[in-house]
Amino acid sequence: MAWNEPGNNDKDPWKNKGGKNQGPPDLDELLNDLGKKVSGIFGGKGGGKSSGGSAPSGKNFSSIGISIVLVIALVVYAFSGFYTIKEAEKGIVLRFGQSSGLVDPGINWKWTFIDRIIPVDMQSTREMQASGFMLTQDENVVRVEMQIQYRVVDARNYVFSVTNADDSLNQSLDSALRYVVGHAKMDDILTSGREQIRQSVWQELEKIIEPYNLGLIIVDVNFKDARPPNEVKDAFDDAIAAQEDEVRFLREAEAYARGIEPRARGRVKRMEQEALAYKGRTVLDAEGEVARFNKILPEYQAAPEVTRQRLYIATMEKVYSNTSKVMVDVDGGNNMMYLPLDKIMQQQSTTQRVTPQSYSQPQQQPSNNTSPSSSSGRSDRFNSGSN
Repeated sequence: MAWNEPGNNDKDPWKNKGGKNQGPPDLDELLNDLGKKVSGIFGGKGGGKSSGGSAPSGKNFSSIGISIVLVIALVVYAFSGFYTIKEAEKGIVLRFGQSSGLVDPGINWKWTFIDRIIPVDMQSTREMQASGFMLTQDENVVRVEMQIQYRVVDARNYVFSVTNADDSLNQSLDSALRYVVGHAKMDDILTSGREQIRQSVWQELEKIIEPYNLGLIIVDVNFKDARPPNEVKDAFDDAIAAQEDEVRFLREAEAYARGIEPRARGRVKRMEQEALAYKGRTVLDAEGEVARFNKILPEYQAAPEVTRQRLYIATMEKVYSNTSKVMVDVDGGNNMMYLPLDKIMQQQSTTQRVTPQSYSQPQQQPSNNTSPSSSSGRSDRFNSGSN
């Protein structure tokens, strides 16, 4: 009989599971066994084997699907907990909204939906500016612009001490800047007192933020710009230019003083040396006169008249050699000047200075007899004629 004939047929290969004739396994039974094993892993109870119907088979399929979904969900949950903290950052761990510690840079794992990580940059230098029109101590209005650089040094204080640490620092900077500018004069802000203003703002800002524990540190403060309002800018520019001219004139005067003082000291030194030289020469001249007098004294004592005449002649020779001479006719009773020897000699000296050496002819005598020798000869002839 064929295995598929109706009736009591024991030759069906799909139903003969025992004995020697082993057929292929039942698919429903295989899935049911797999569901039992998975349910046993997760603590579930496997259902009884159903002898017939499709309801138990559907139940087994639903339990297997739930188990697979749970496995996938666990894998996704496990992988979703990994996160990375950058090298320059630190992470603040919040567990159910409460801080539970810090996390170092690198790959870490957290409980998803339970922990929350807040990364905070700890190494980057941040910048912040403050500017505006401000009233100075001398009741002038000036626009000041200042920039600060800061870093985070305490991540927990930076996040939890105040609502917004950056906004608090900005307000503190504006307050410190207005306080310092309000206690400074306009000229100091625009010209020479900029460095002092910068240092004062830095100190005042640190004093303001210290009680709040912002977890920040001020790295640098830069005084970028300070200028008056546009309506009076020209007048302030003229005032600043005048101040710069004043400083320049003072520098020039100091340079002139430094240059003229050494020359004056040099002249004083030269005059002192000349005075000392004159003193020494005068003393030596006086000593020479004393020595000459001491030599003449014995001769005068030996022959007083002869020595007196010789001294007189020598003195008159010295005097007449430095004076001009005029010849007059005394015996005729006429005081007419015959030979203006002084004018002639002056004219001769002038001609010698003006005439070049190459055109001078010392051998020829002028027609008016300007040489002393001719004048002397003529004077001798006049004297002899008059005699």
